[in-house]
Amino acid sequence: MSSSLSPRTKVLLYGTLSVLAIPFVFPTWWMVTSSVKPVSEIFAFPPSLVPTSVSFEGYRDAFSTQPFAQQYLNSAYIAVVVTFGTLAVSALAGYAFARIRFRGQNALFLVVLLGLLIPSEVTIVPLFRMFNAAGLVDTHWPLILVPILGAPSVLATFIMRQFFLALPAELEEAARLDGLGRFATFWRIGLPLSRPALGAVSIFTFLHSWNLYLEPIVFLSTPEKFTLPQALTQFVDAYGGPMWNVQLSAASLTAIPVLVVFVIAQRQFVEGLAHTGLKG
Repeated sequence: MSSSLSPRTKVLLYGTLSVLAIPFVFPTWWMVTSSVKPVSEIFAFPPSLVPTSVSFEGYRDAFSTQPFAQQYLNSAYIAVVVTFGTLAVSALAGYAFARIRFRGQNALFLVVLLGLLIPSEVTIVPLFRMFNAAGLVDTHWPLILVPILGAPSVLATFIMRQFFLALPAELEEAARLDGLGRFATFWRIGLPLSRPALGAVSIFTFLHSWNLYLEPIVFLSTPEKFTLPQALTQFVDAYGGPMWNVQLSAASLTAIPVLVVFVIAQRQFVEGLAHTGLKG
């Protein structure tokens, strides 16, 4: 399509897209550049797009004020564990709902989907009481188990089910003729073919876990166990005021994995959603 456009049309198209991208790019650019500005220059008016003087004091203070490196590691490993756990649960559940016929299948799937309609704020109190009774408060277990067994996994299961419904049934019939059982068919045929859907699920699950805020502030109280969204609220001075350069530096570091994951896997994300369809 783009090859059929005239040079003038291409210039107009790319120019328009560049202008439309400014509201989305400018906040990130301001955050990154302001993280290396002196505090007095951060809120200068009009705002400067390029710092007149560069200072990395905010980045140094981010790691010296609190255990930011440990908190960074906490968010990273929790997001990875949650992503793999959600992939395992959603792939198996999605395949079962798509390929295994049993009585009450659609009704059960509807009950599962109802989990998407329940706000996390509604369940946070009973979840806290449950984990508190189990002695798991101020540990990372709630941040791992709740997303894997909660709404993010429900959405992932829906995506995987839609993808498996779109796969030709002849592929499984050929596998059964070769003597493969149900799980072997899923492992050798269904799972390898579902890589686009797995890519989409991986991206939004990782980003959801990385940006999780409510559950950490409810379940965690030890700074060494904090995750990044919770840690960003702790950069305050002795009077409780925000340390703007430190907060912006920490926020810039926090945004790096999100940008890297999206840039690398945006194609798989779009293809995965496109291949899920709305069949069944």
